[in-house]
Amino acid sequence: MPFDPILAEIRFGTGLASGIAPPASVGQMLGRLNSPDQMAAAFPIETYDQLRKRMITARSLRKASRKAKPPEEAKRLHKQFRREVKQARVAQTNWLIHSLARRSHTQDGLRERLAAFWADHFTVRGKGAVLQRGALPHTESFIRPHLTGQFADLLIAAATSPLMLSYLDQLYSLGPSAPIQAKFKAKGVRRGLNENLAREILELHTLGVDGPYTQTDVRQLAELLTGLTLAEDFQPTYRRNWAEPGAETVLGQTYGGSTGTLEDIHAVLTDLSVHPATARHISWKLAVHFVSDTPPDSLVGAMTARWQETGGNLHQVYHAMLEHPASWAPERMNVKPPLDFISSTMRALGVAPVPFKGKPNDVEQRIKQHFLQPLRRMGQPFDDPQGPDGWPEEDPHWITPQGVASRLEWALRAPNALMRRRLPDPRDFVTAALGPDAPGTVQFAAEAAENRPEGIALVLISPAFQRR
Repeated sequence: MPFDPILAEIRFGTGLASGIAPPASVGQMLGRLNSPDQMAAAFPIETYDQLRKRMITARSLRKASRKAKPPEEAKRLHKQFRREVKQARVAQTNWLIHSLARRSHTQDGLRERLAAFWADHFTVRGKGAVLQRGALPHTESFIRPHLTGQFADLLIAAATSPLMLSYLDQLYSLGPSAPIQAKFKAKGVRRGLNENLAREILELHTLGVDGPYTQTDVRQLAELLTGLTLAEDFQPTYRRNWAEPGAETVLGQTYGGSTGTLEDIHAVLTDLSVHPATARHISWKLAVHFVSDTPPDSLVGAMTARWQETGGNLHQVYHAMLEHPASWAPERMNVKPPLDFISSTMRALGVAPVPFKGKPNDVEQRIKQHFLQPLRRMGQPFDDPQGPDGWPEEDPHWITPQGVASRLEWALRAPNALMRRRLPDPRDFVTAALGPDAPGTVQFAAEAAENRPEGIALVLISPAFQRR
């Protein structure tokens, strides 16, 4: 099927936008991925290193408050600690606004979609007063720089990132025979092997839940990962005396020797990145995300073949997806998750990058009212994933009575609150949101609406807008 610019922006981008031309070709879409990340520069989100400095400051204040002798001094330091935690929470809220601004004002919608896809594939949730705010900084530092390179580089960066080590309890995983065990036992401290990270690497990040691995592979990989933890400055480090001595065998390949190294961990991740099961599993996930819950075997097969031909070159895998006829079937199959629904609405309406102005507390309340609370009611609370497998792709998860009712409520109320000018005429908005070939039923509904808010809401809640 021929390239369709309208469908390209809706299915593979962040939605149609008045004043922003859709991509002219597959080549242009792929070329933009290799251009500078303009949206990251225009709407910055903290990197992990910036967040790390917040964590160091918060930890220092907390320790000082616990050691302070006069009660007044302890109280003062604890108050400073709480202020630092609050600043991290406020910053996280601002990152949501910047994330929405990136989606609603970009000319490179495919980049934003890919960043969201891979952030979900490598779902993390930090633990601790400040680190729990770290999902978007994780994406900024460990996902976005690797969107178009080799999957091995992305896998190594994301699977060994500080947030992942924290989320999957890798920080205190010790080999049963690690040299440090004697010291811990002498202190009466019991620490053992944790298989969480190893299991998720095999089950979620690479081979898939039905992949060709066994429980023995999980344990051997978990032993190979021992020693990988965080230093006092919250940077990843490798502590050899925490690692299980000896070689480990994963999928029939042996890694390590008398002592393990970080290079051994990178080696096993690199091998997993090019495994045929990984190629198939992740090609399927990409096809499900962008095309259909049940993508054609021919599409998944073409992407898998390109993966294997190029050793997991992601740019080439995207190319295989975009050049396949199945990707351009006109029927819109996938329901937008709540965050995508909200951001594509803002894009279609032309909402300003910073929709709210005023006192910080007032702005925070409006963000909570119009974004944070509705996202939770729709079933996708911001930065609060259900588990390490991320958000479901299947449409039935999003098409629930409460979810649909919450979308309708938001569509009726939020556009007026987000716009700094009068809402557009619904008859014009149909074309802005759905393109010149908008379904006649939606055009009729927009024309028959009693007022502008109702007409806009009817367009937004229509199946034509809800799907891509």
